[in-house]
Amino acid sequence: MFLASLLIGLREGLEAALIVGILFAYVNKRGRTAVRSRIGWGVGLAVAGSLLLGAIFTFGRYELTFQAQEVVGGVMSLVAVGMVTWMVFWMMKTGHRLKSEIEHSADTALGLDSGWGIFWIAFLSVGREGIETTLMLWGWVVQPAALAGALVGILVSVGVGYLLYRGMVRIDLGTFFAWTGAFLVIVSAGILAYAIHDLQEAAVLPGPFSGHPITPTDFRTGEVLTGFFDGPYWAAAFPFGWAFDLSNGIDPSGFAAAFLKGTVGFVPQMSWLEVTAWAIYLAIVFPLFFGRVRRNRAASRARKAAVASAATPANQTREPSGIPSIAARTAAVQPPLPTVGRNP
Repeated sequence: MFLASLLIGLREGLEAALIVGILFAYVNKRGRTAVRSRIGWGVGLAVAGSLLLGAIFTFGRYELTFQAQEVVGGVMSLVAVGMVTWMVFWMMKTGHRLKSEIEHSADTALGLDSGWGIFWIAFLSVGREGIETTLMLWGWVVQPAALAGALVGILVSVGVGYLLYRGMVRIDLGTFFAWTGAFLVIVSAGILAYAIHDLQEAAVLPGPFSGHPITPTDFRTGEVLTGFFDGPYWAAAFPFGWAFDLSNGIDPSGFAAAFLKGTVGFVPQMSWLEVTAWAIYLAIVFPLFFGRVRRNRAASRARKAAVASAATPANQTREPSGIPSIAARTAAVQPPLPTVGRNP
């Protein structure tokens, strides 16, 4: 849980830090240093709002019945999967022009009023990252290791964001967001499986907790069928029984189970519906994600080639041998023409 929550906090925190750093740099460039305090207010209120939302989700659920808690948890997990998936693809699509888009929004805000538009840009941008983080970590909020990991990740992201703003470090953000995006896709698949489990426990979705006649059970023992070969015929447990039960080999409360749950969404006992949803999500999202990564890398190489081509002087035409042409050498030794309108 610590590693997963640390990477979530680092990814979400760094996105927010980049946006805030771009805003501060732009208002400084425009000479509007007076509005920096409004950026600070926007960031502060967004952080406070995210903490308040997390507190409401955490303590408010204790007033609910068990079934209501499972329904709320399942629905919130589904919302988190949707938001994180959208965010990963949005960043992969627009990350290379994030700076120009934020500066354009900031320029519009500075031109419309005395600068309060900058407050809303900072508030909404940081607030969105805070809500995403809260939703992703809500299922682990009662685990100290998860909270500690998220806090460390956020603090590290703030430090890295400051160093980037000051120009003291350089990071290949494209590579960073590609790797962390792939990790978040895997984590989202696990959150989806977690949501299915909650909704099955609440009897919103059919599964091992539904009872007869929905749940496939052994006629003699009454136990829920598990695996592919259990039962009177193959796949009798599918789709509303258990896909596997490894509780005898992996302690559900141990480190290995916690690590696997926090990284790939694996728990020692999972239903067929959970495993199916997990596999379908990855089968659809991963190819789309890696396709976007390949297109981004191709576009990045094209931009670098265009910049290199534009930086080559037009008069440095070379012959096939690689030696500058006679015309280029002649132009290079000719004295400069006098400037029109300037006295010697």
